[in-house]
Amino acid sequence: MSLTIHPLTAPFWPDLESLFGPQGACYGCWCSYFRLAPKQRDALGRDDKKQLLKDAASDSVPPGLIAFDSGVPVGWVQVTPRAHVPRWNTARTVSRPLDGDDPSDPGLWAISCLFVQSKRRGQGLSHALVAAAVAHARDNGARLVEACPIEHAKQSRSVGLFIGSVSVFAGAGFKTVAERKSGRPLMRKALA
Repeated sequence: MSLTIHPLTAPFWPDLESLFGPQGACYGCWCSYFRLAPKQRDALGRDDKKQLLKDAASDSVPPGLIAFDSGVPVGWVQVTPRAHVPRWNTARTVSRPLDGDDPSDPGLWAISCLFVQSKRRGQGLSHALVAAAVAHARDNGARLVEACPIEHAKQSRSVGLFIGSVSVFAGAGFKTVAERKSGRPLMRKALA
């Protein structure tokens, strides 16, 4: 494998389109699940969600990273300041901030979504994406990076792993700081 990972900027947008396919990855989500409130998301069509992510690729802080194997797009990770994924911060979510943490703090980041090309799942790409996401967050001023992965999925190749697996984050040095729902820990890695 000849893996390279880049921030999703406008020049890489066609590659993300290719990776996600016409359906937009997870059932047309286009990584809007944590970026929008449910009513907002439900009111938008697939093309609207796609446009929101495309617009974010032109922001000063890219919405995530895209992985290539020999020039072919094979994986994606959404990694942003917590403020960019407001649904991650609501009081009723398992990913909500710890007491005393301010989700608008630019030093508090979240790895909220992972997507790996179906035929490439189970080959360790998630590990590489998480490591690159941590480095990207650090390079952009993060002091802490959090994730809220799942302990067990029905299958190792399940699309339900869009939040990542606990074992991948534990392997990258993340520690559990809260578990508000069994099997869905809030995990954190300090970068400073």
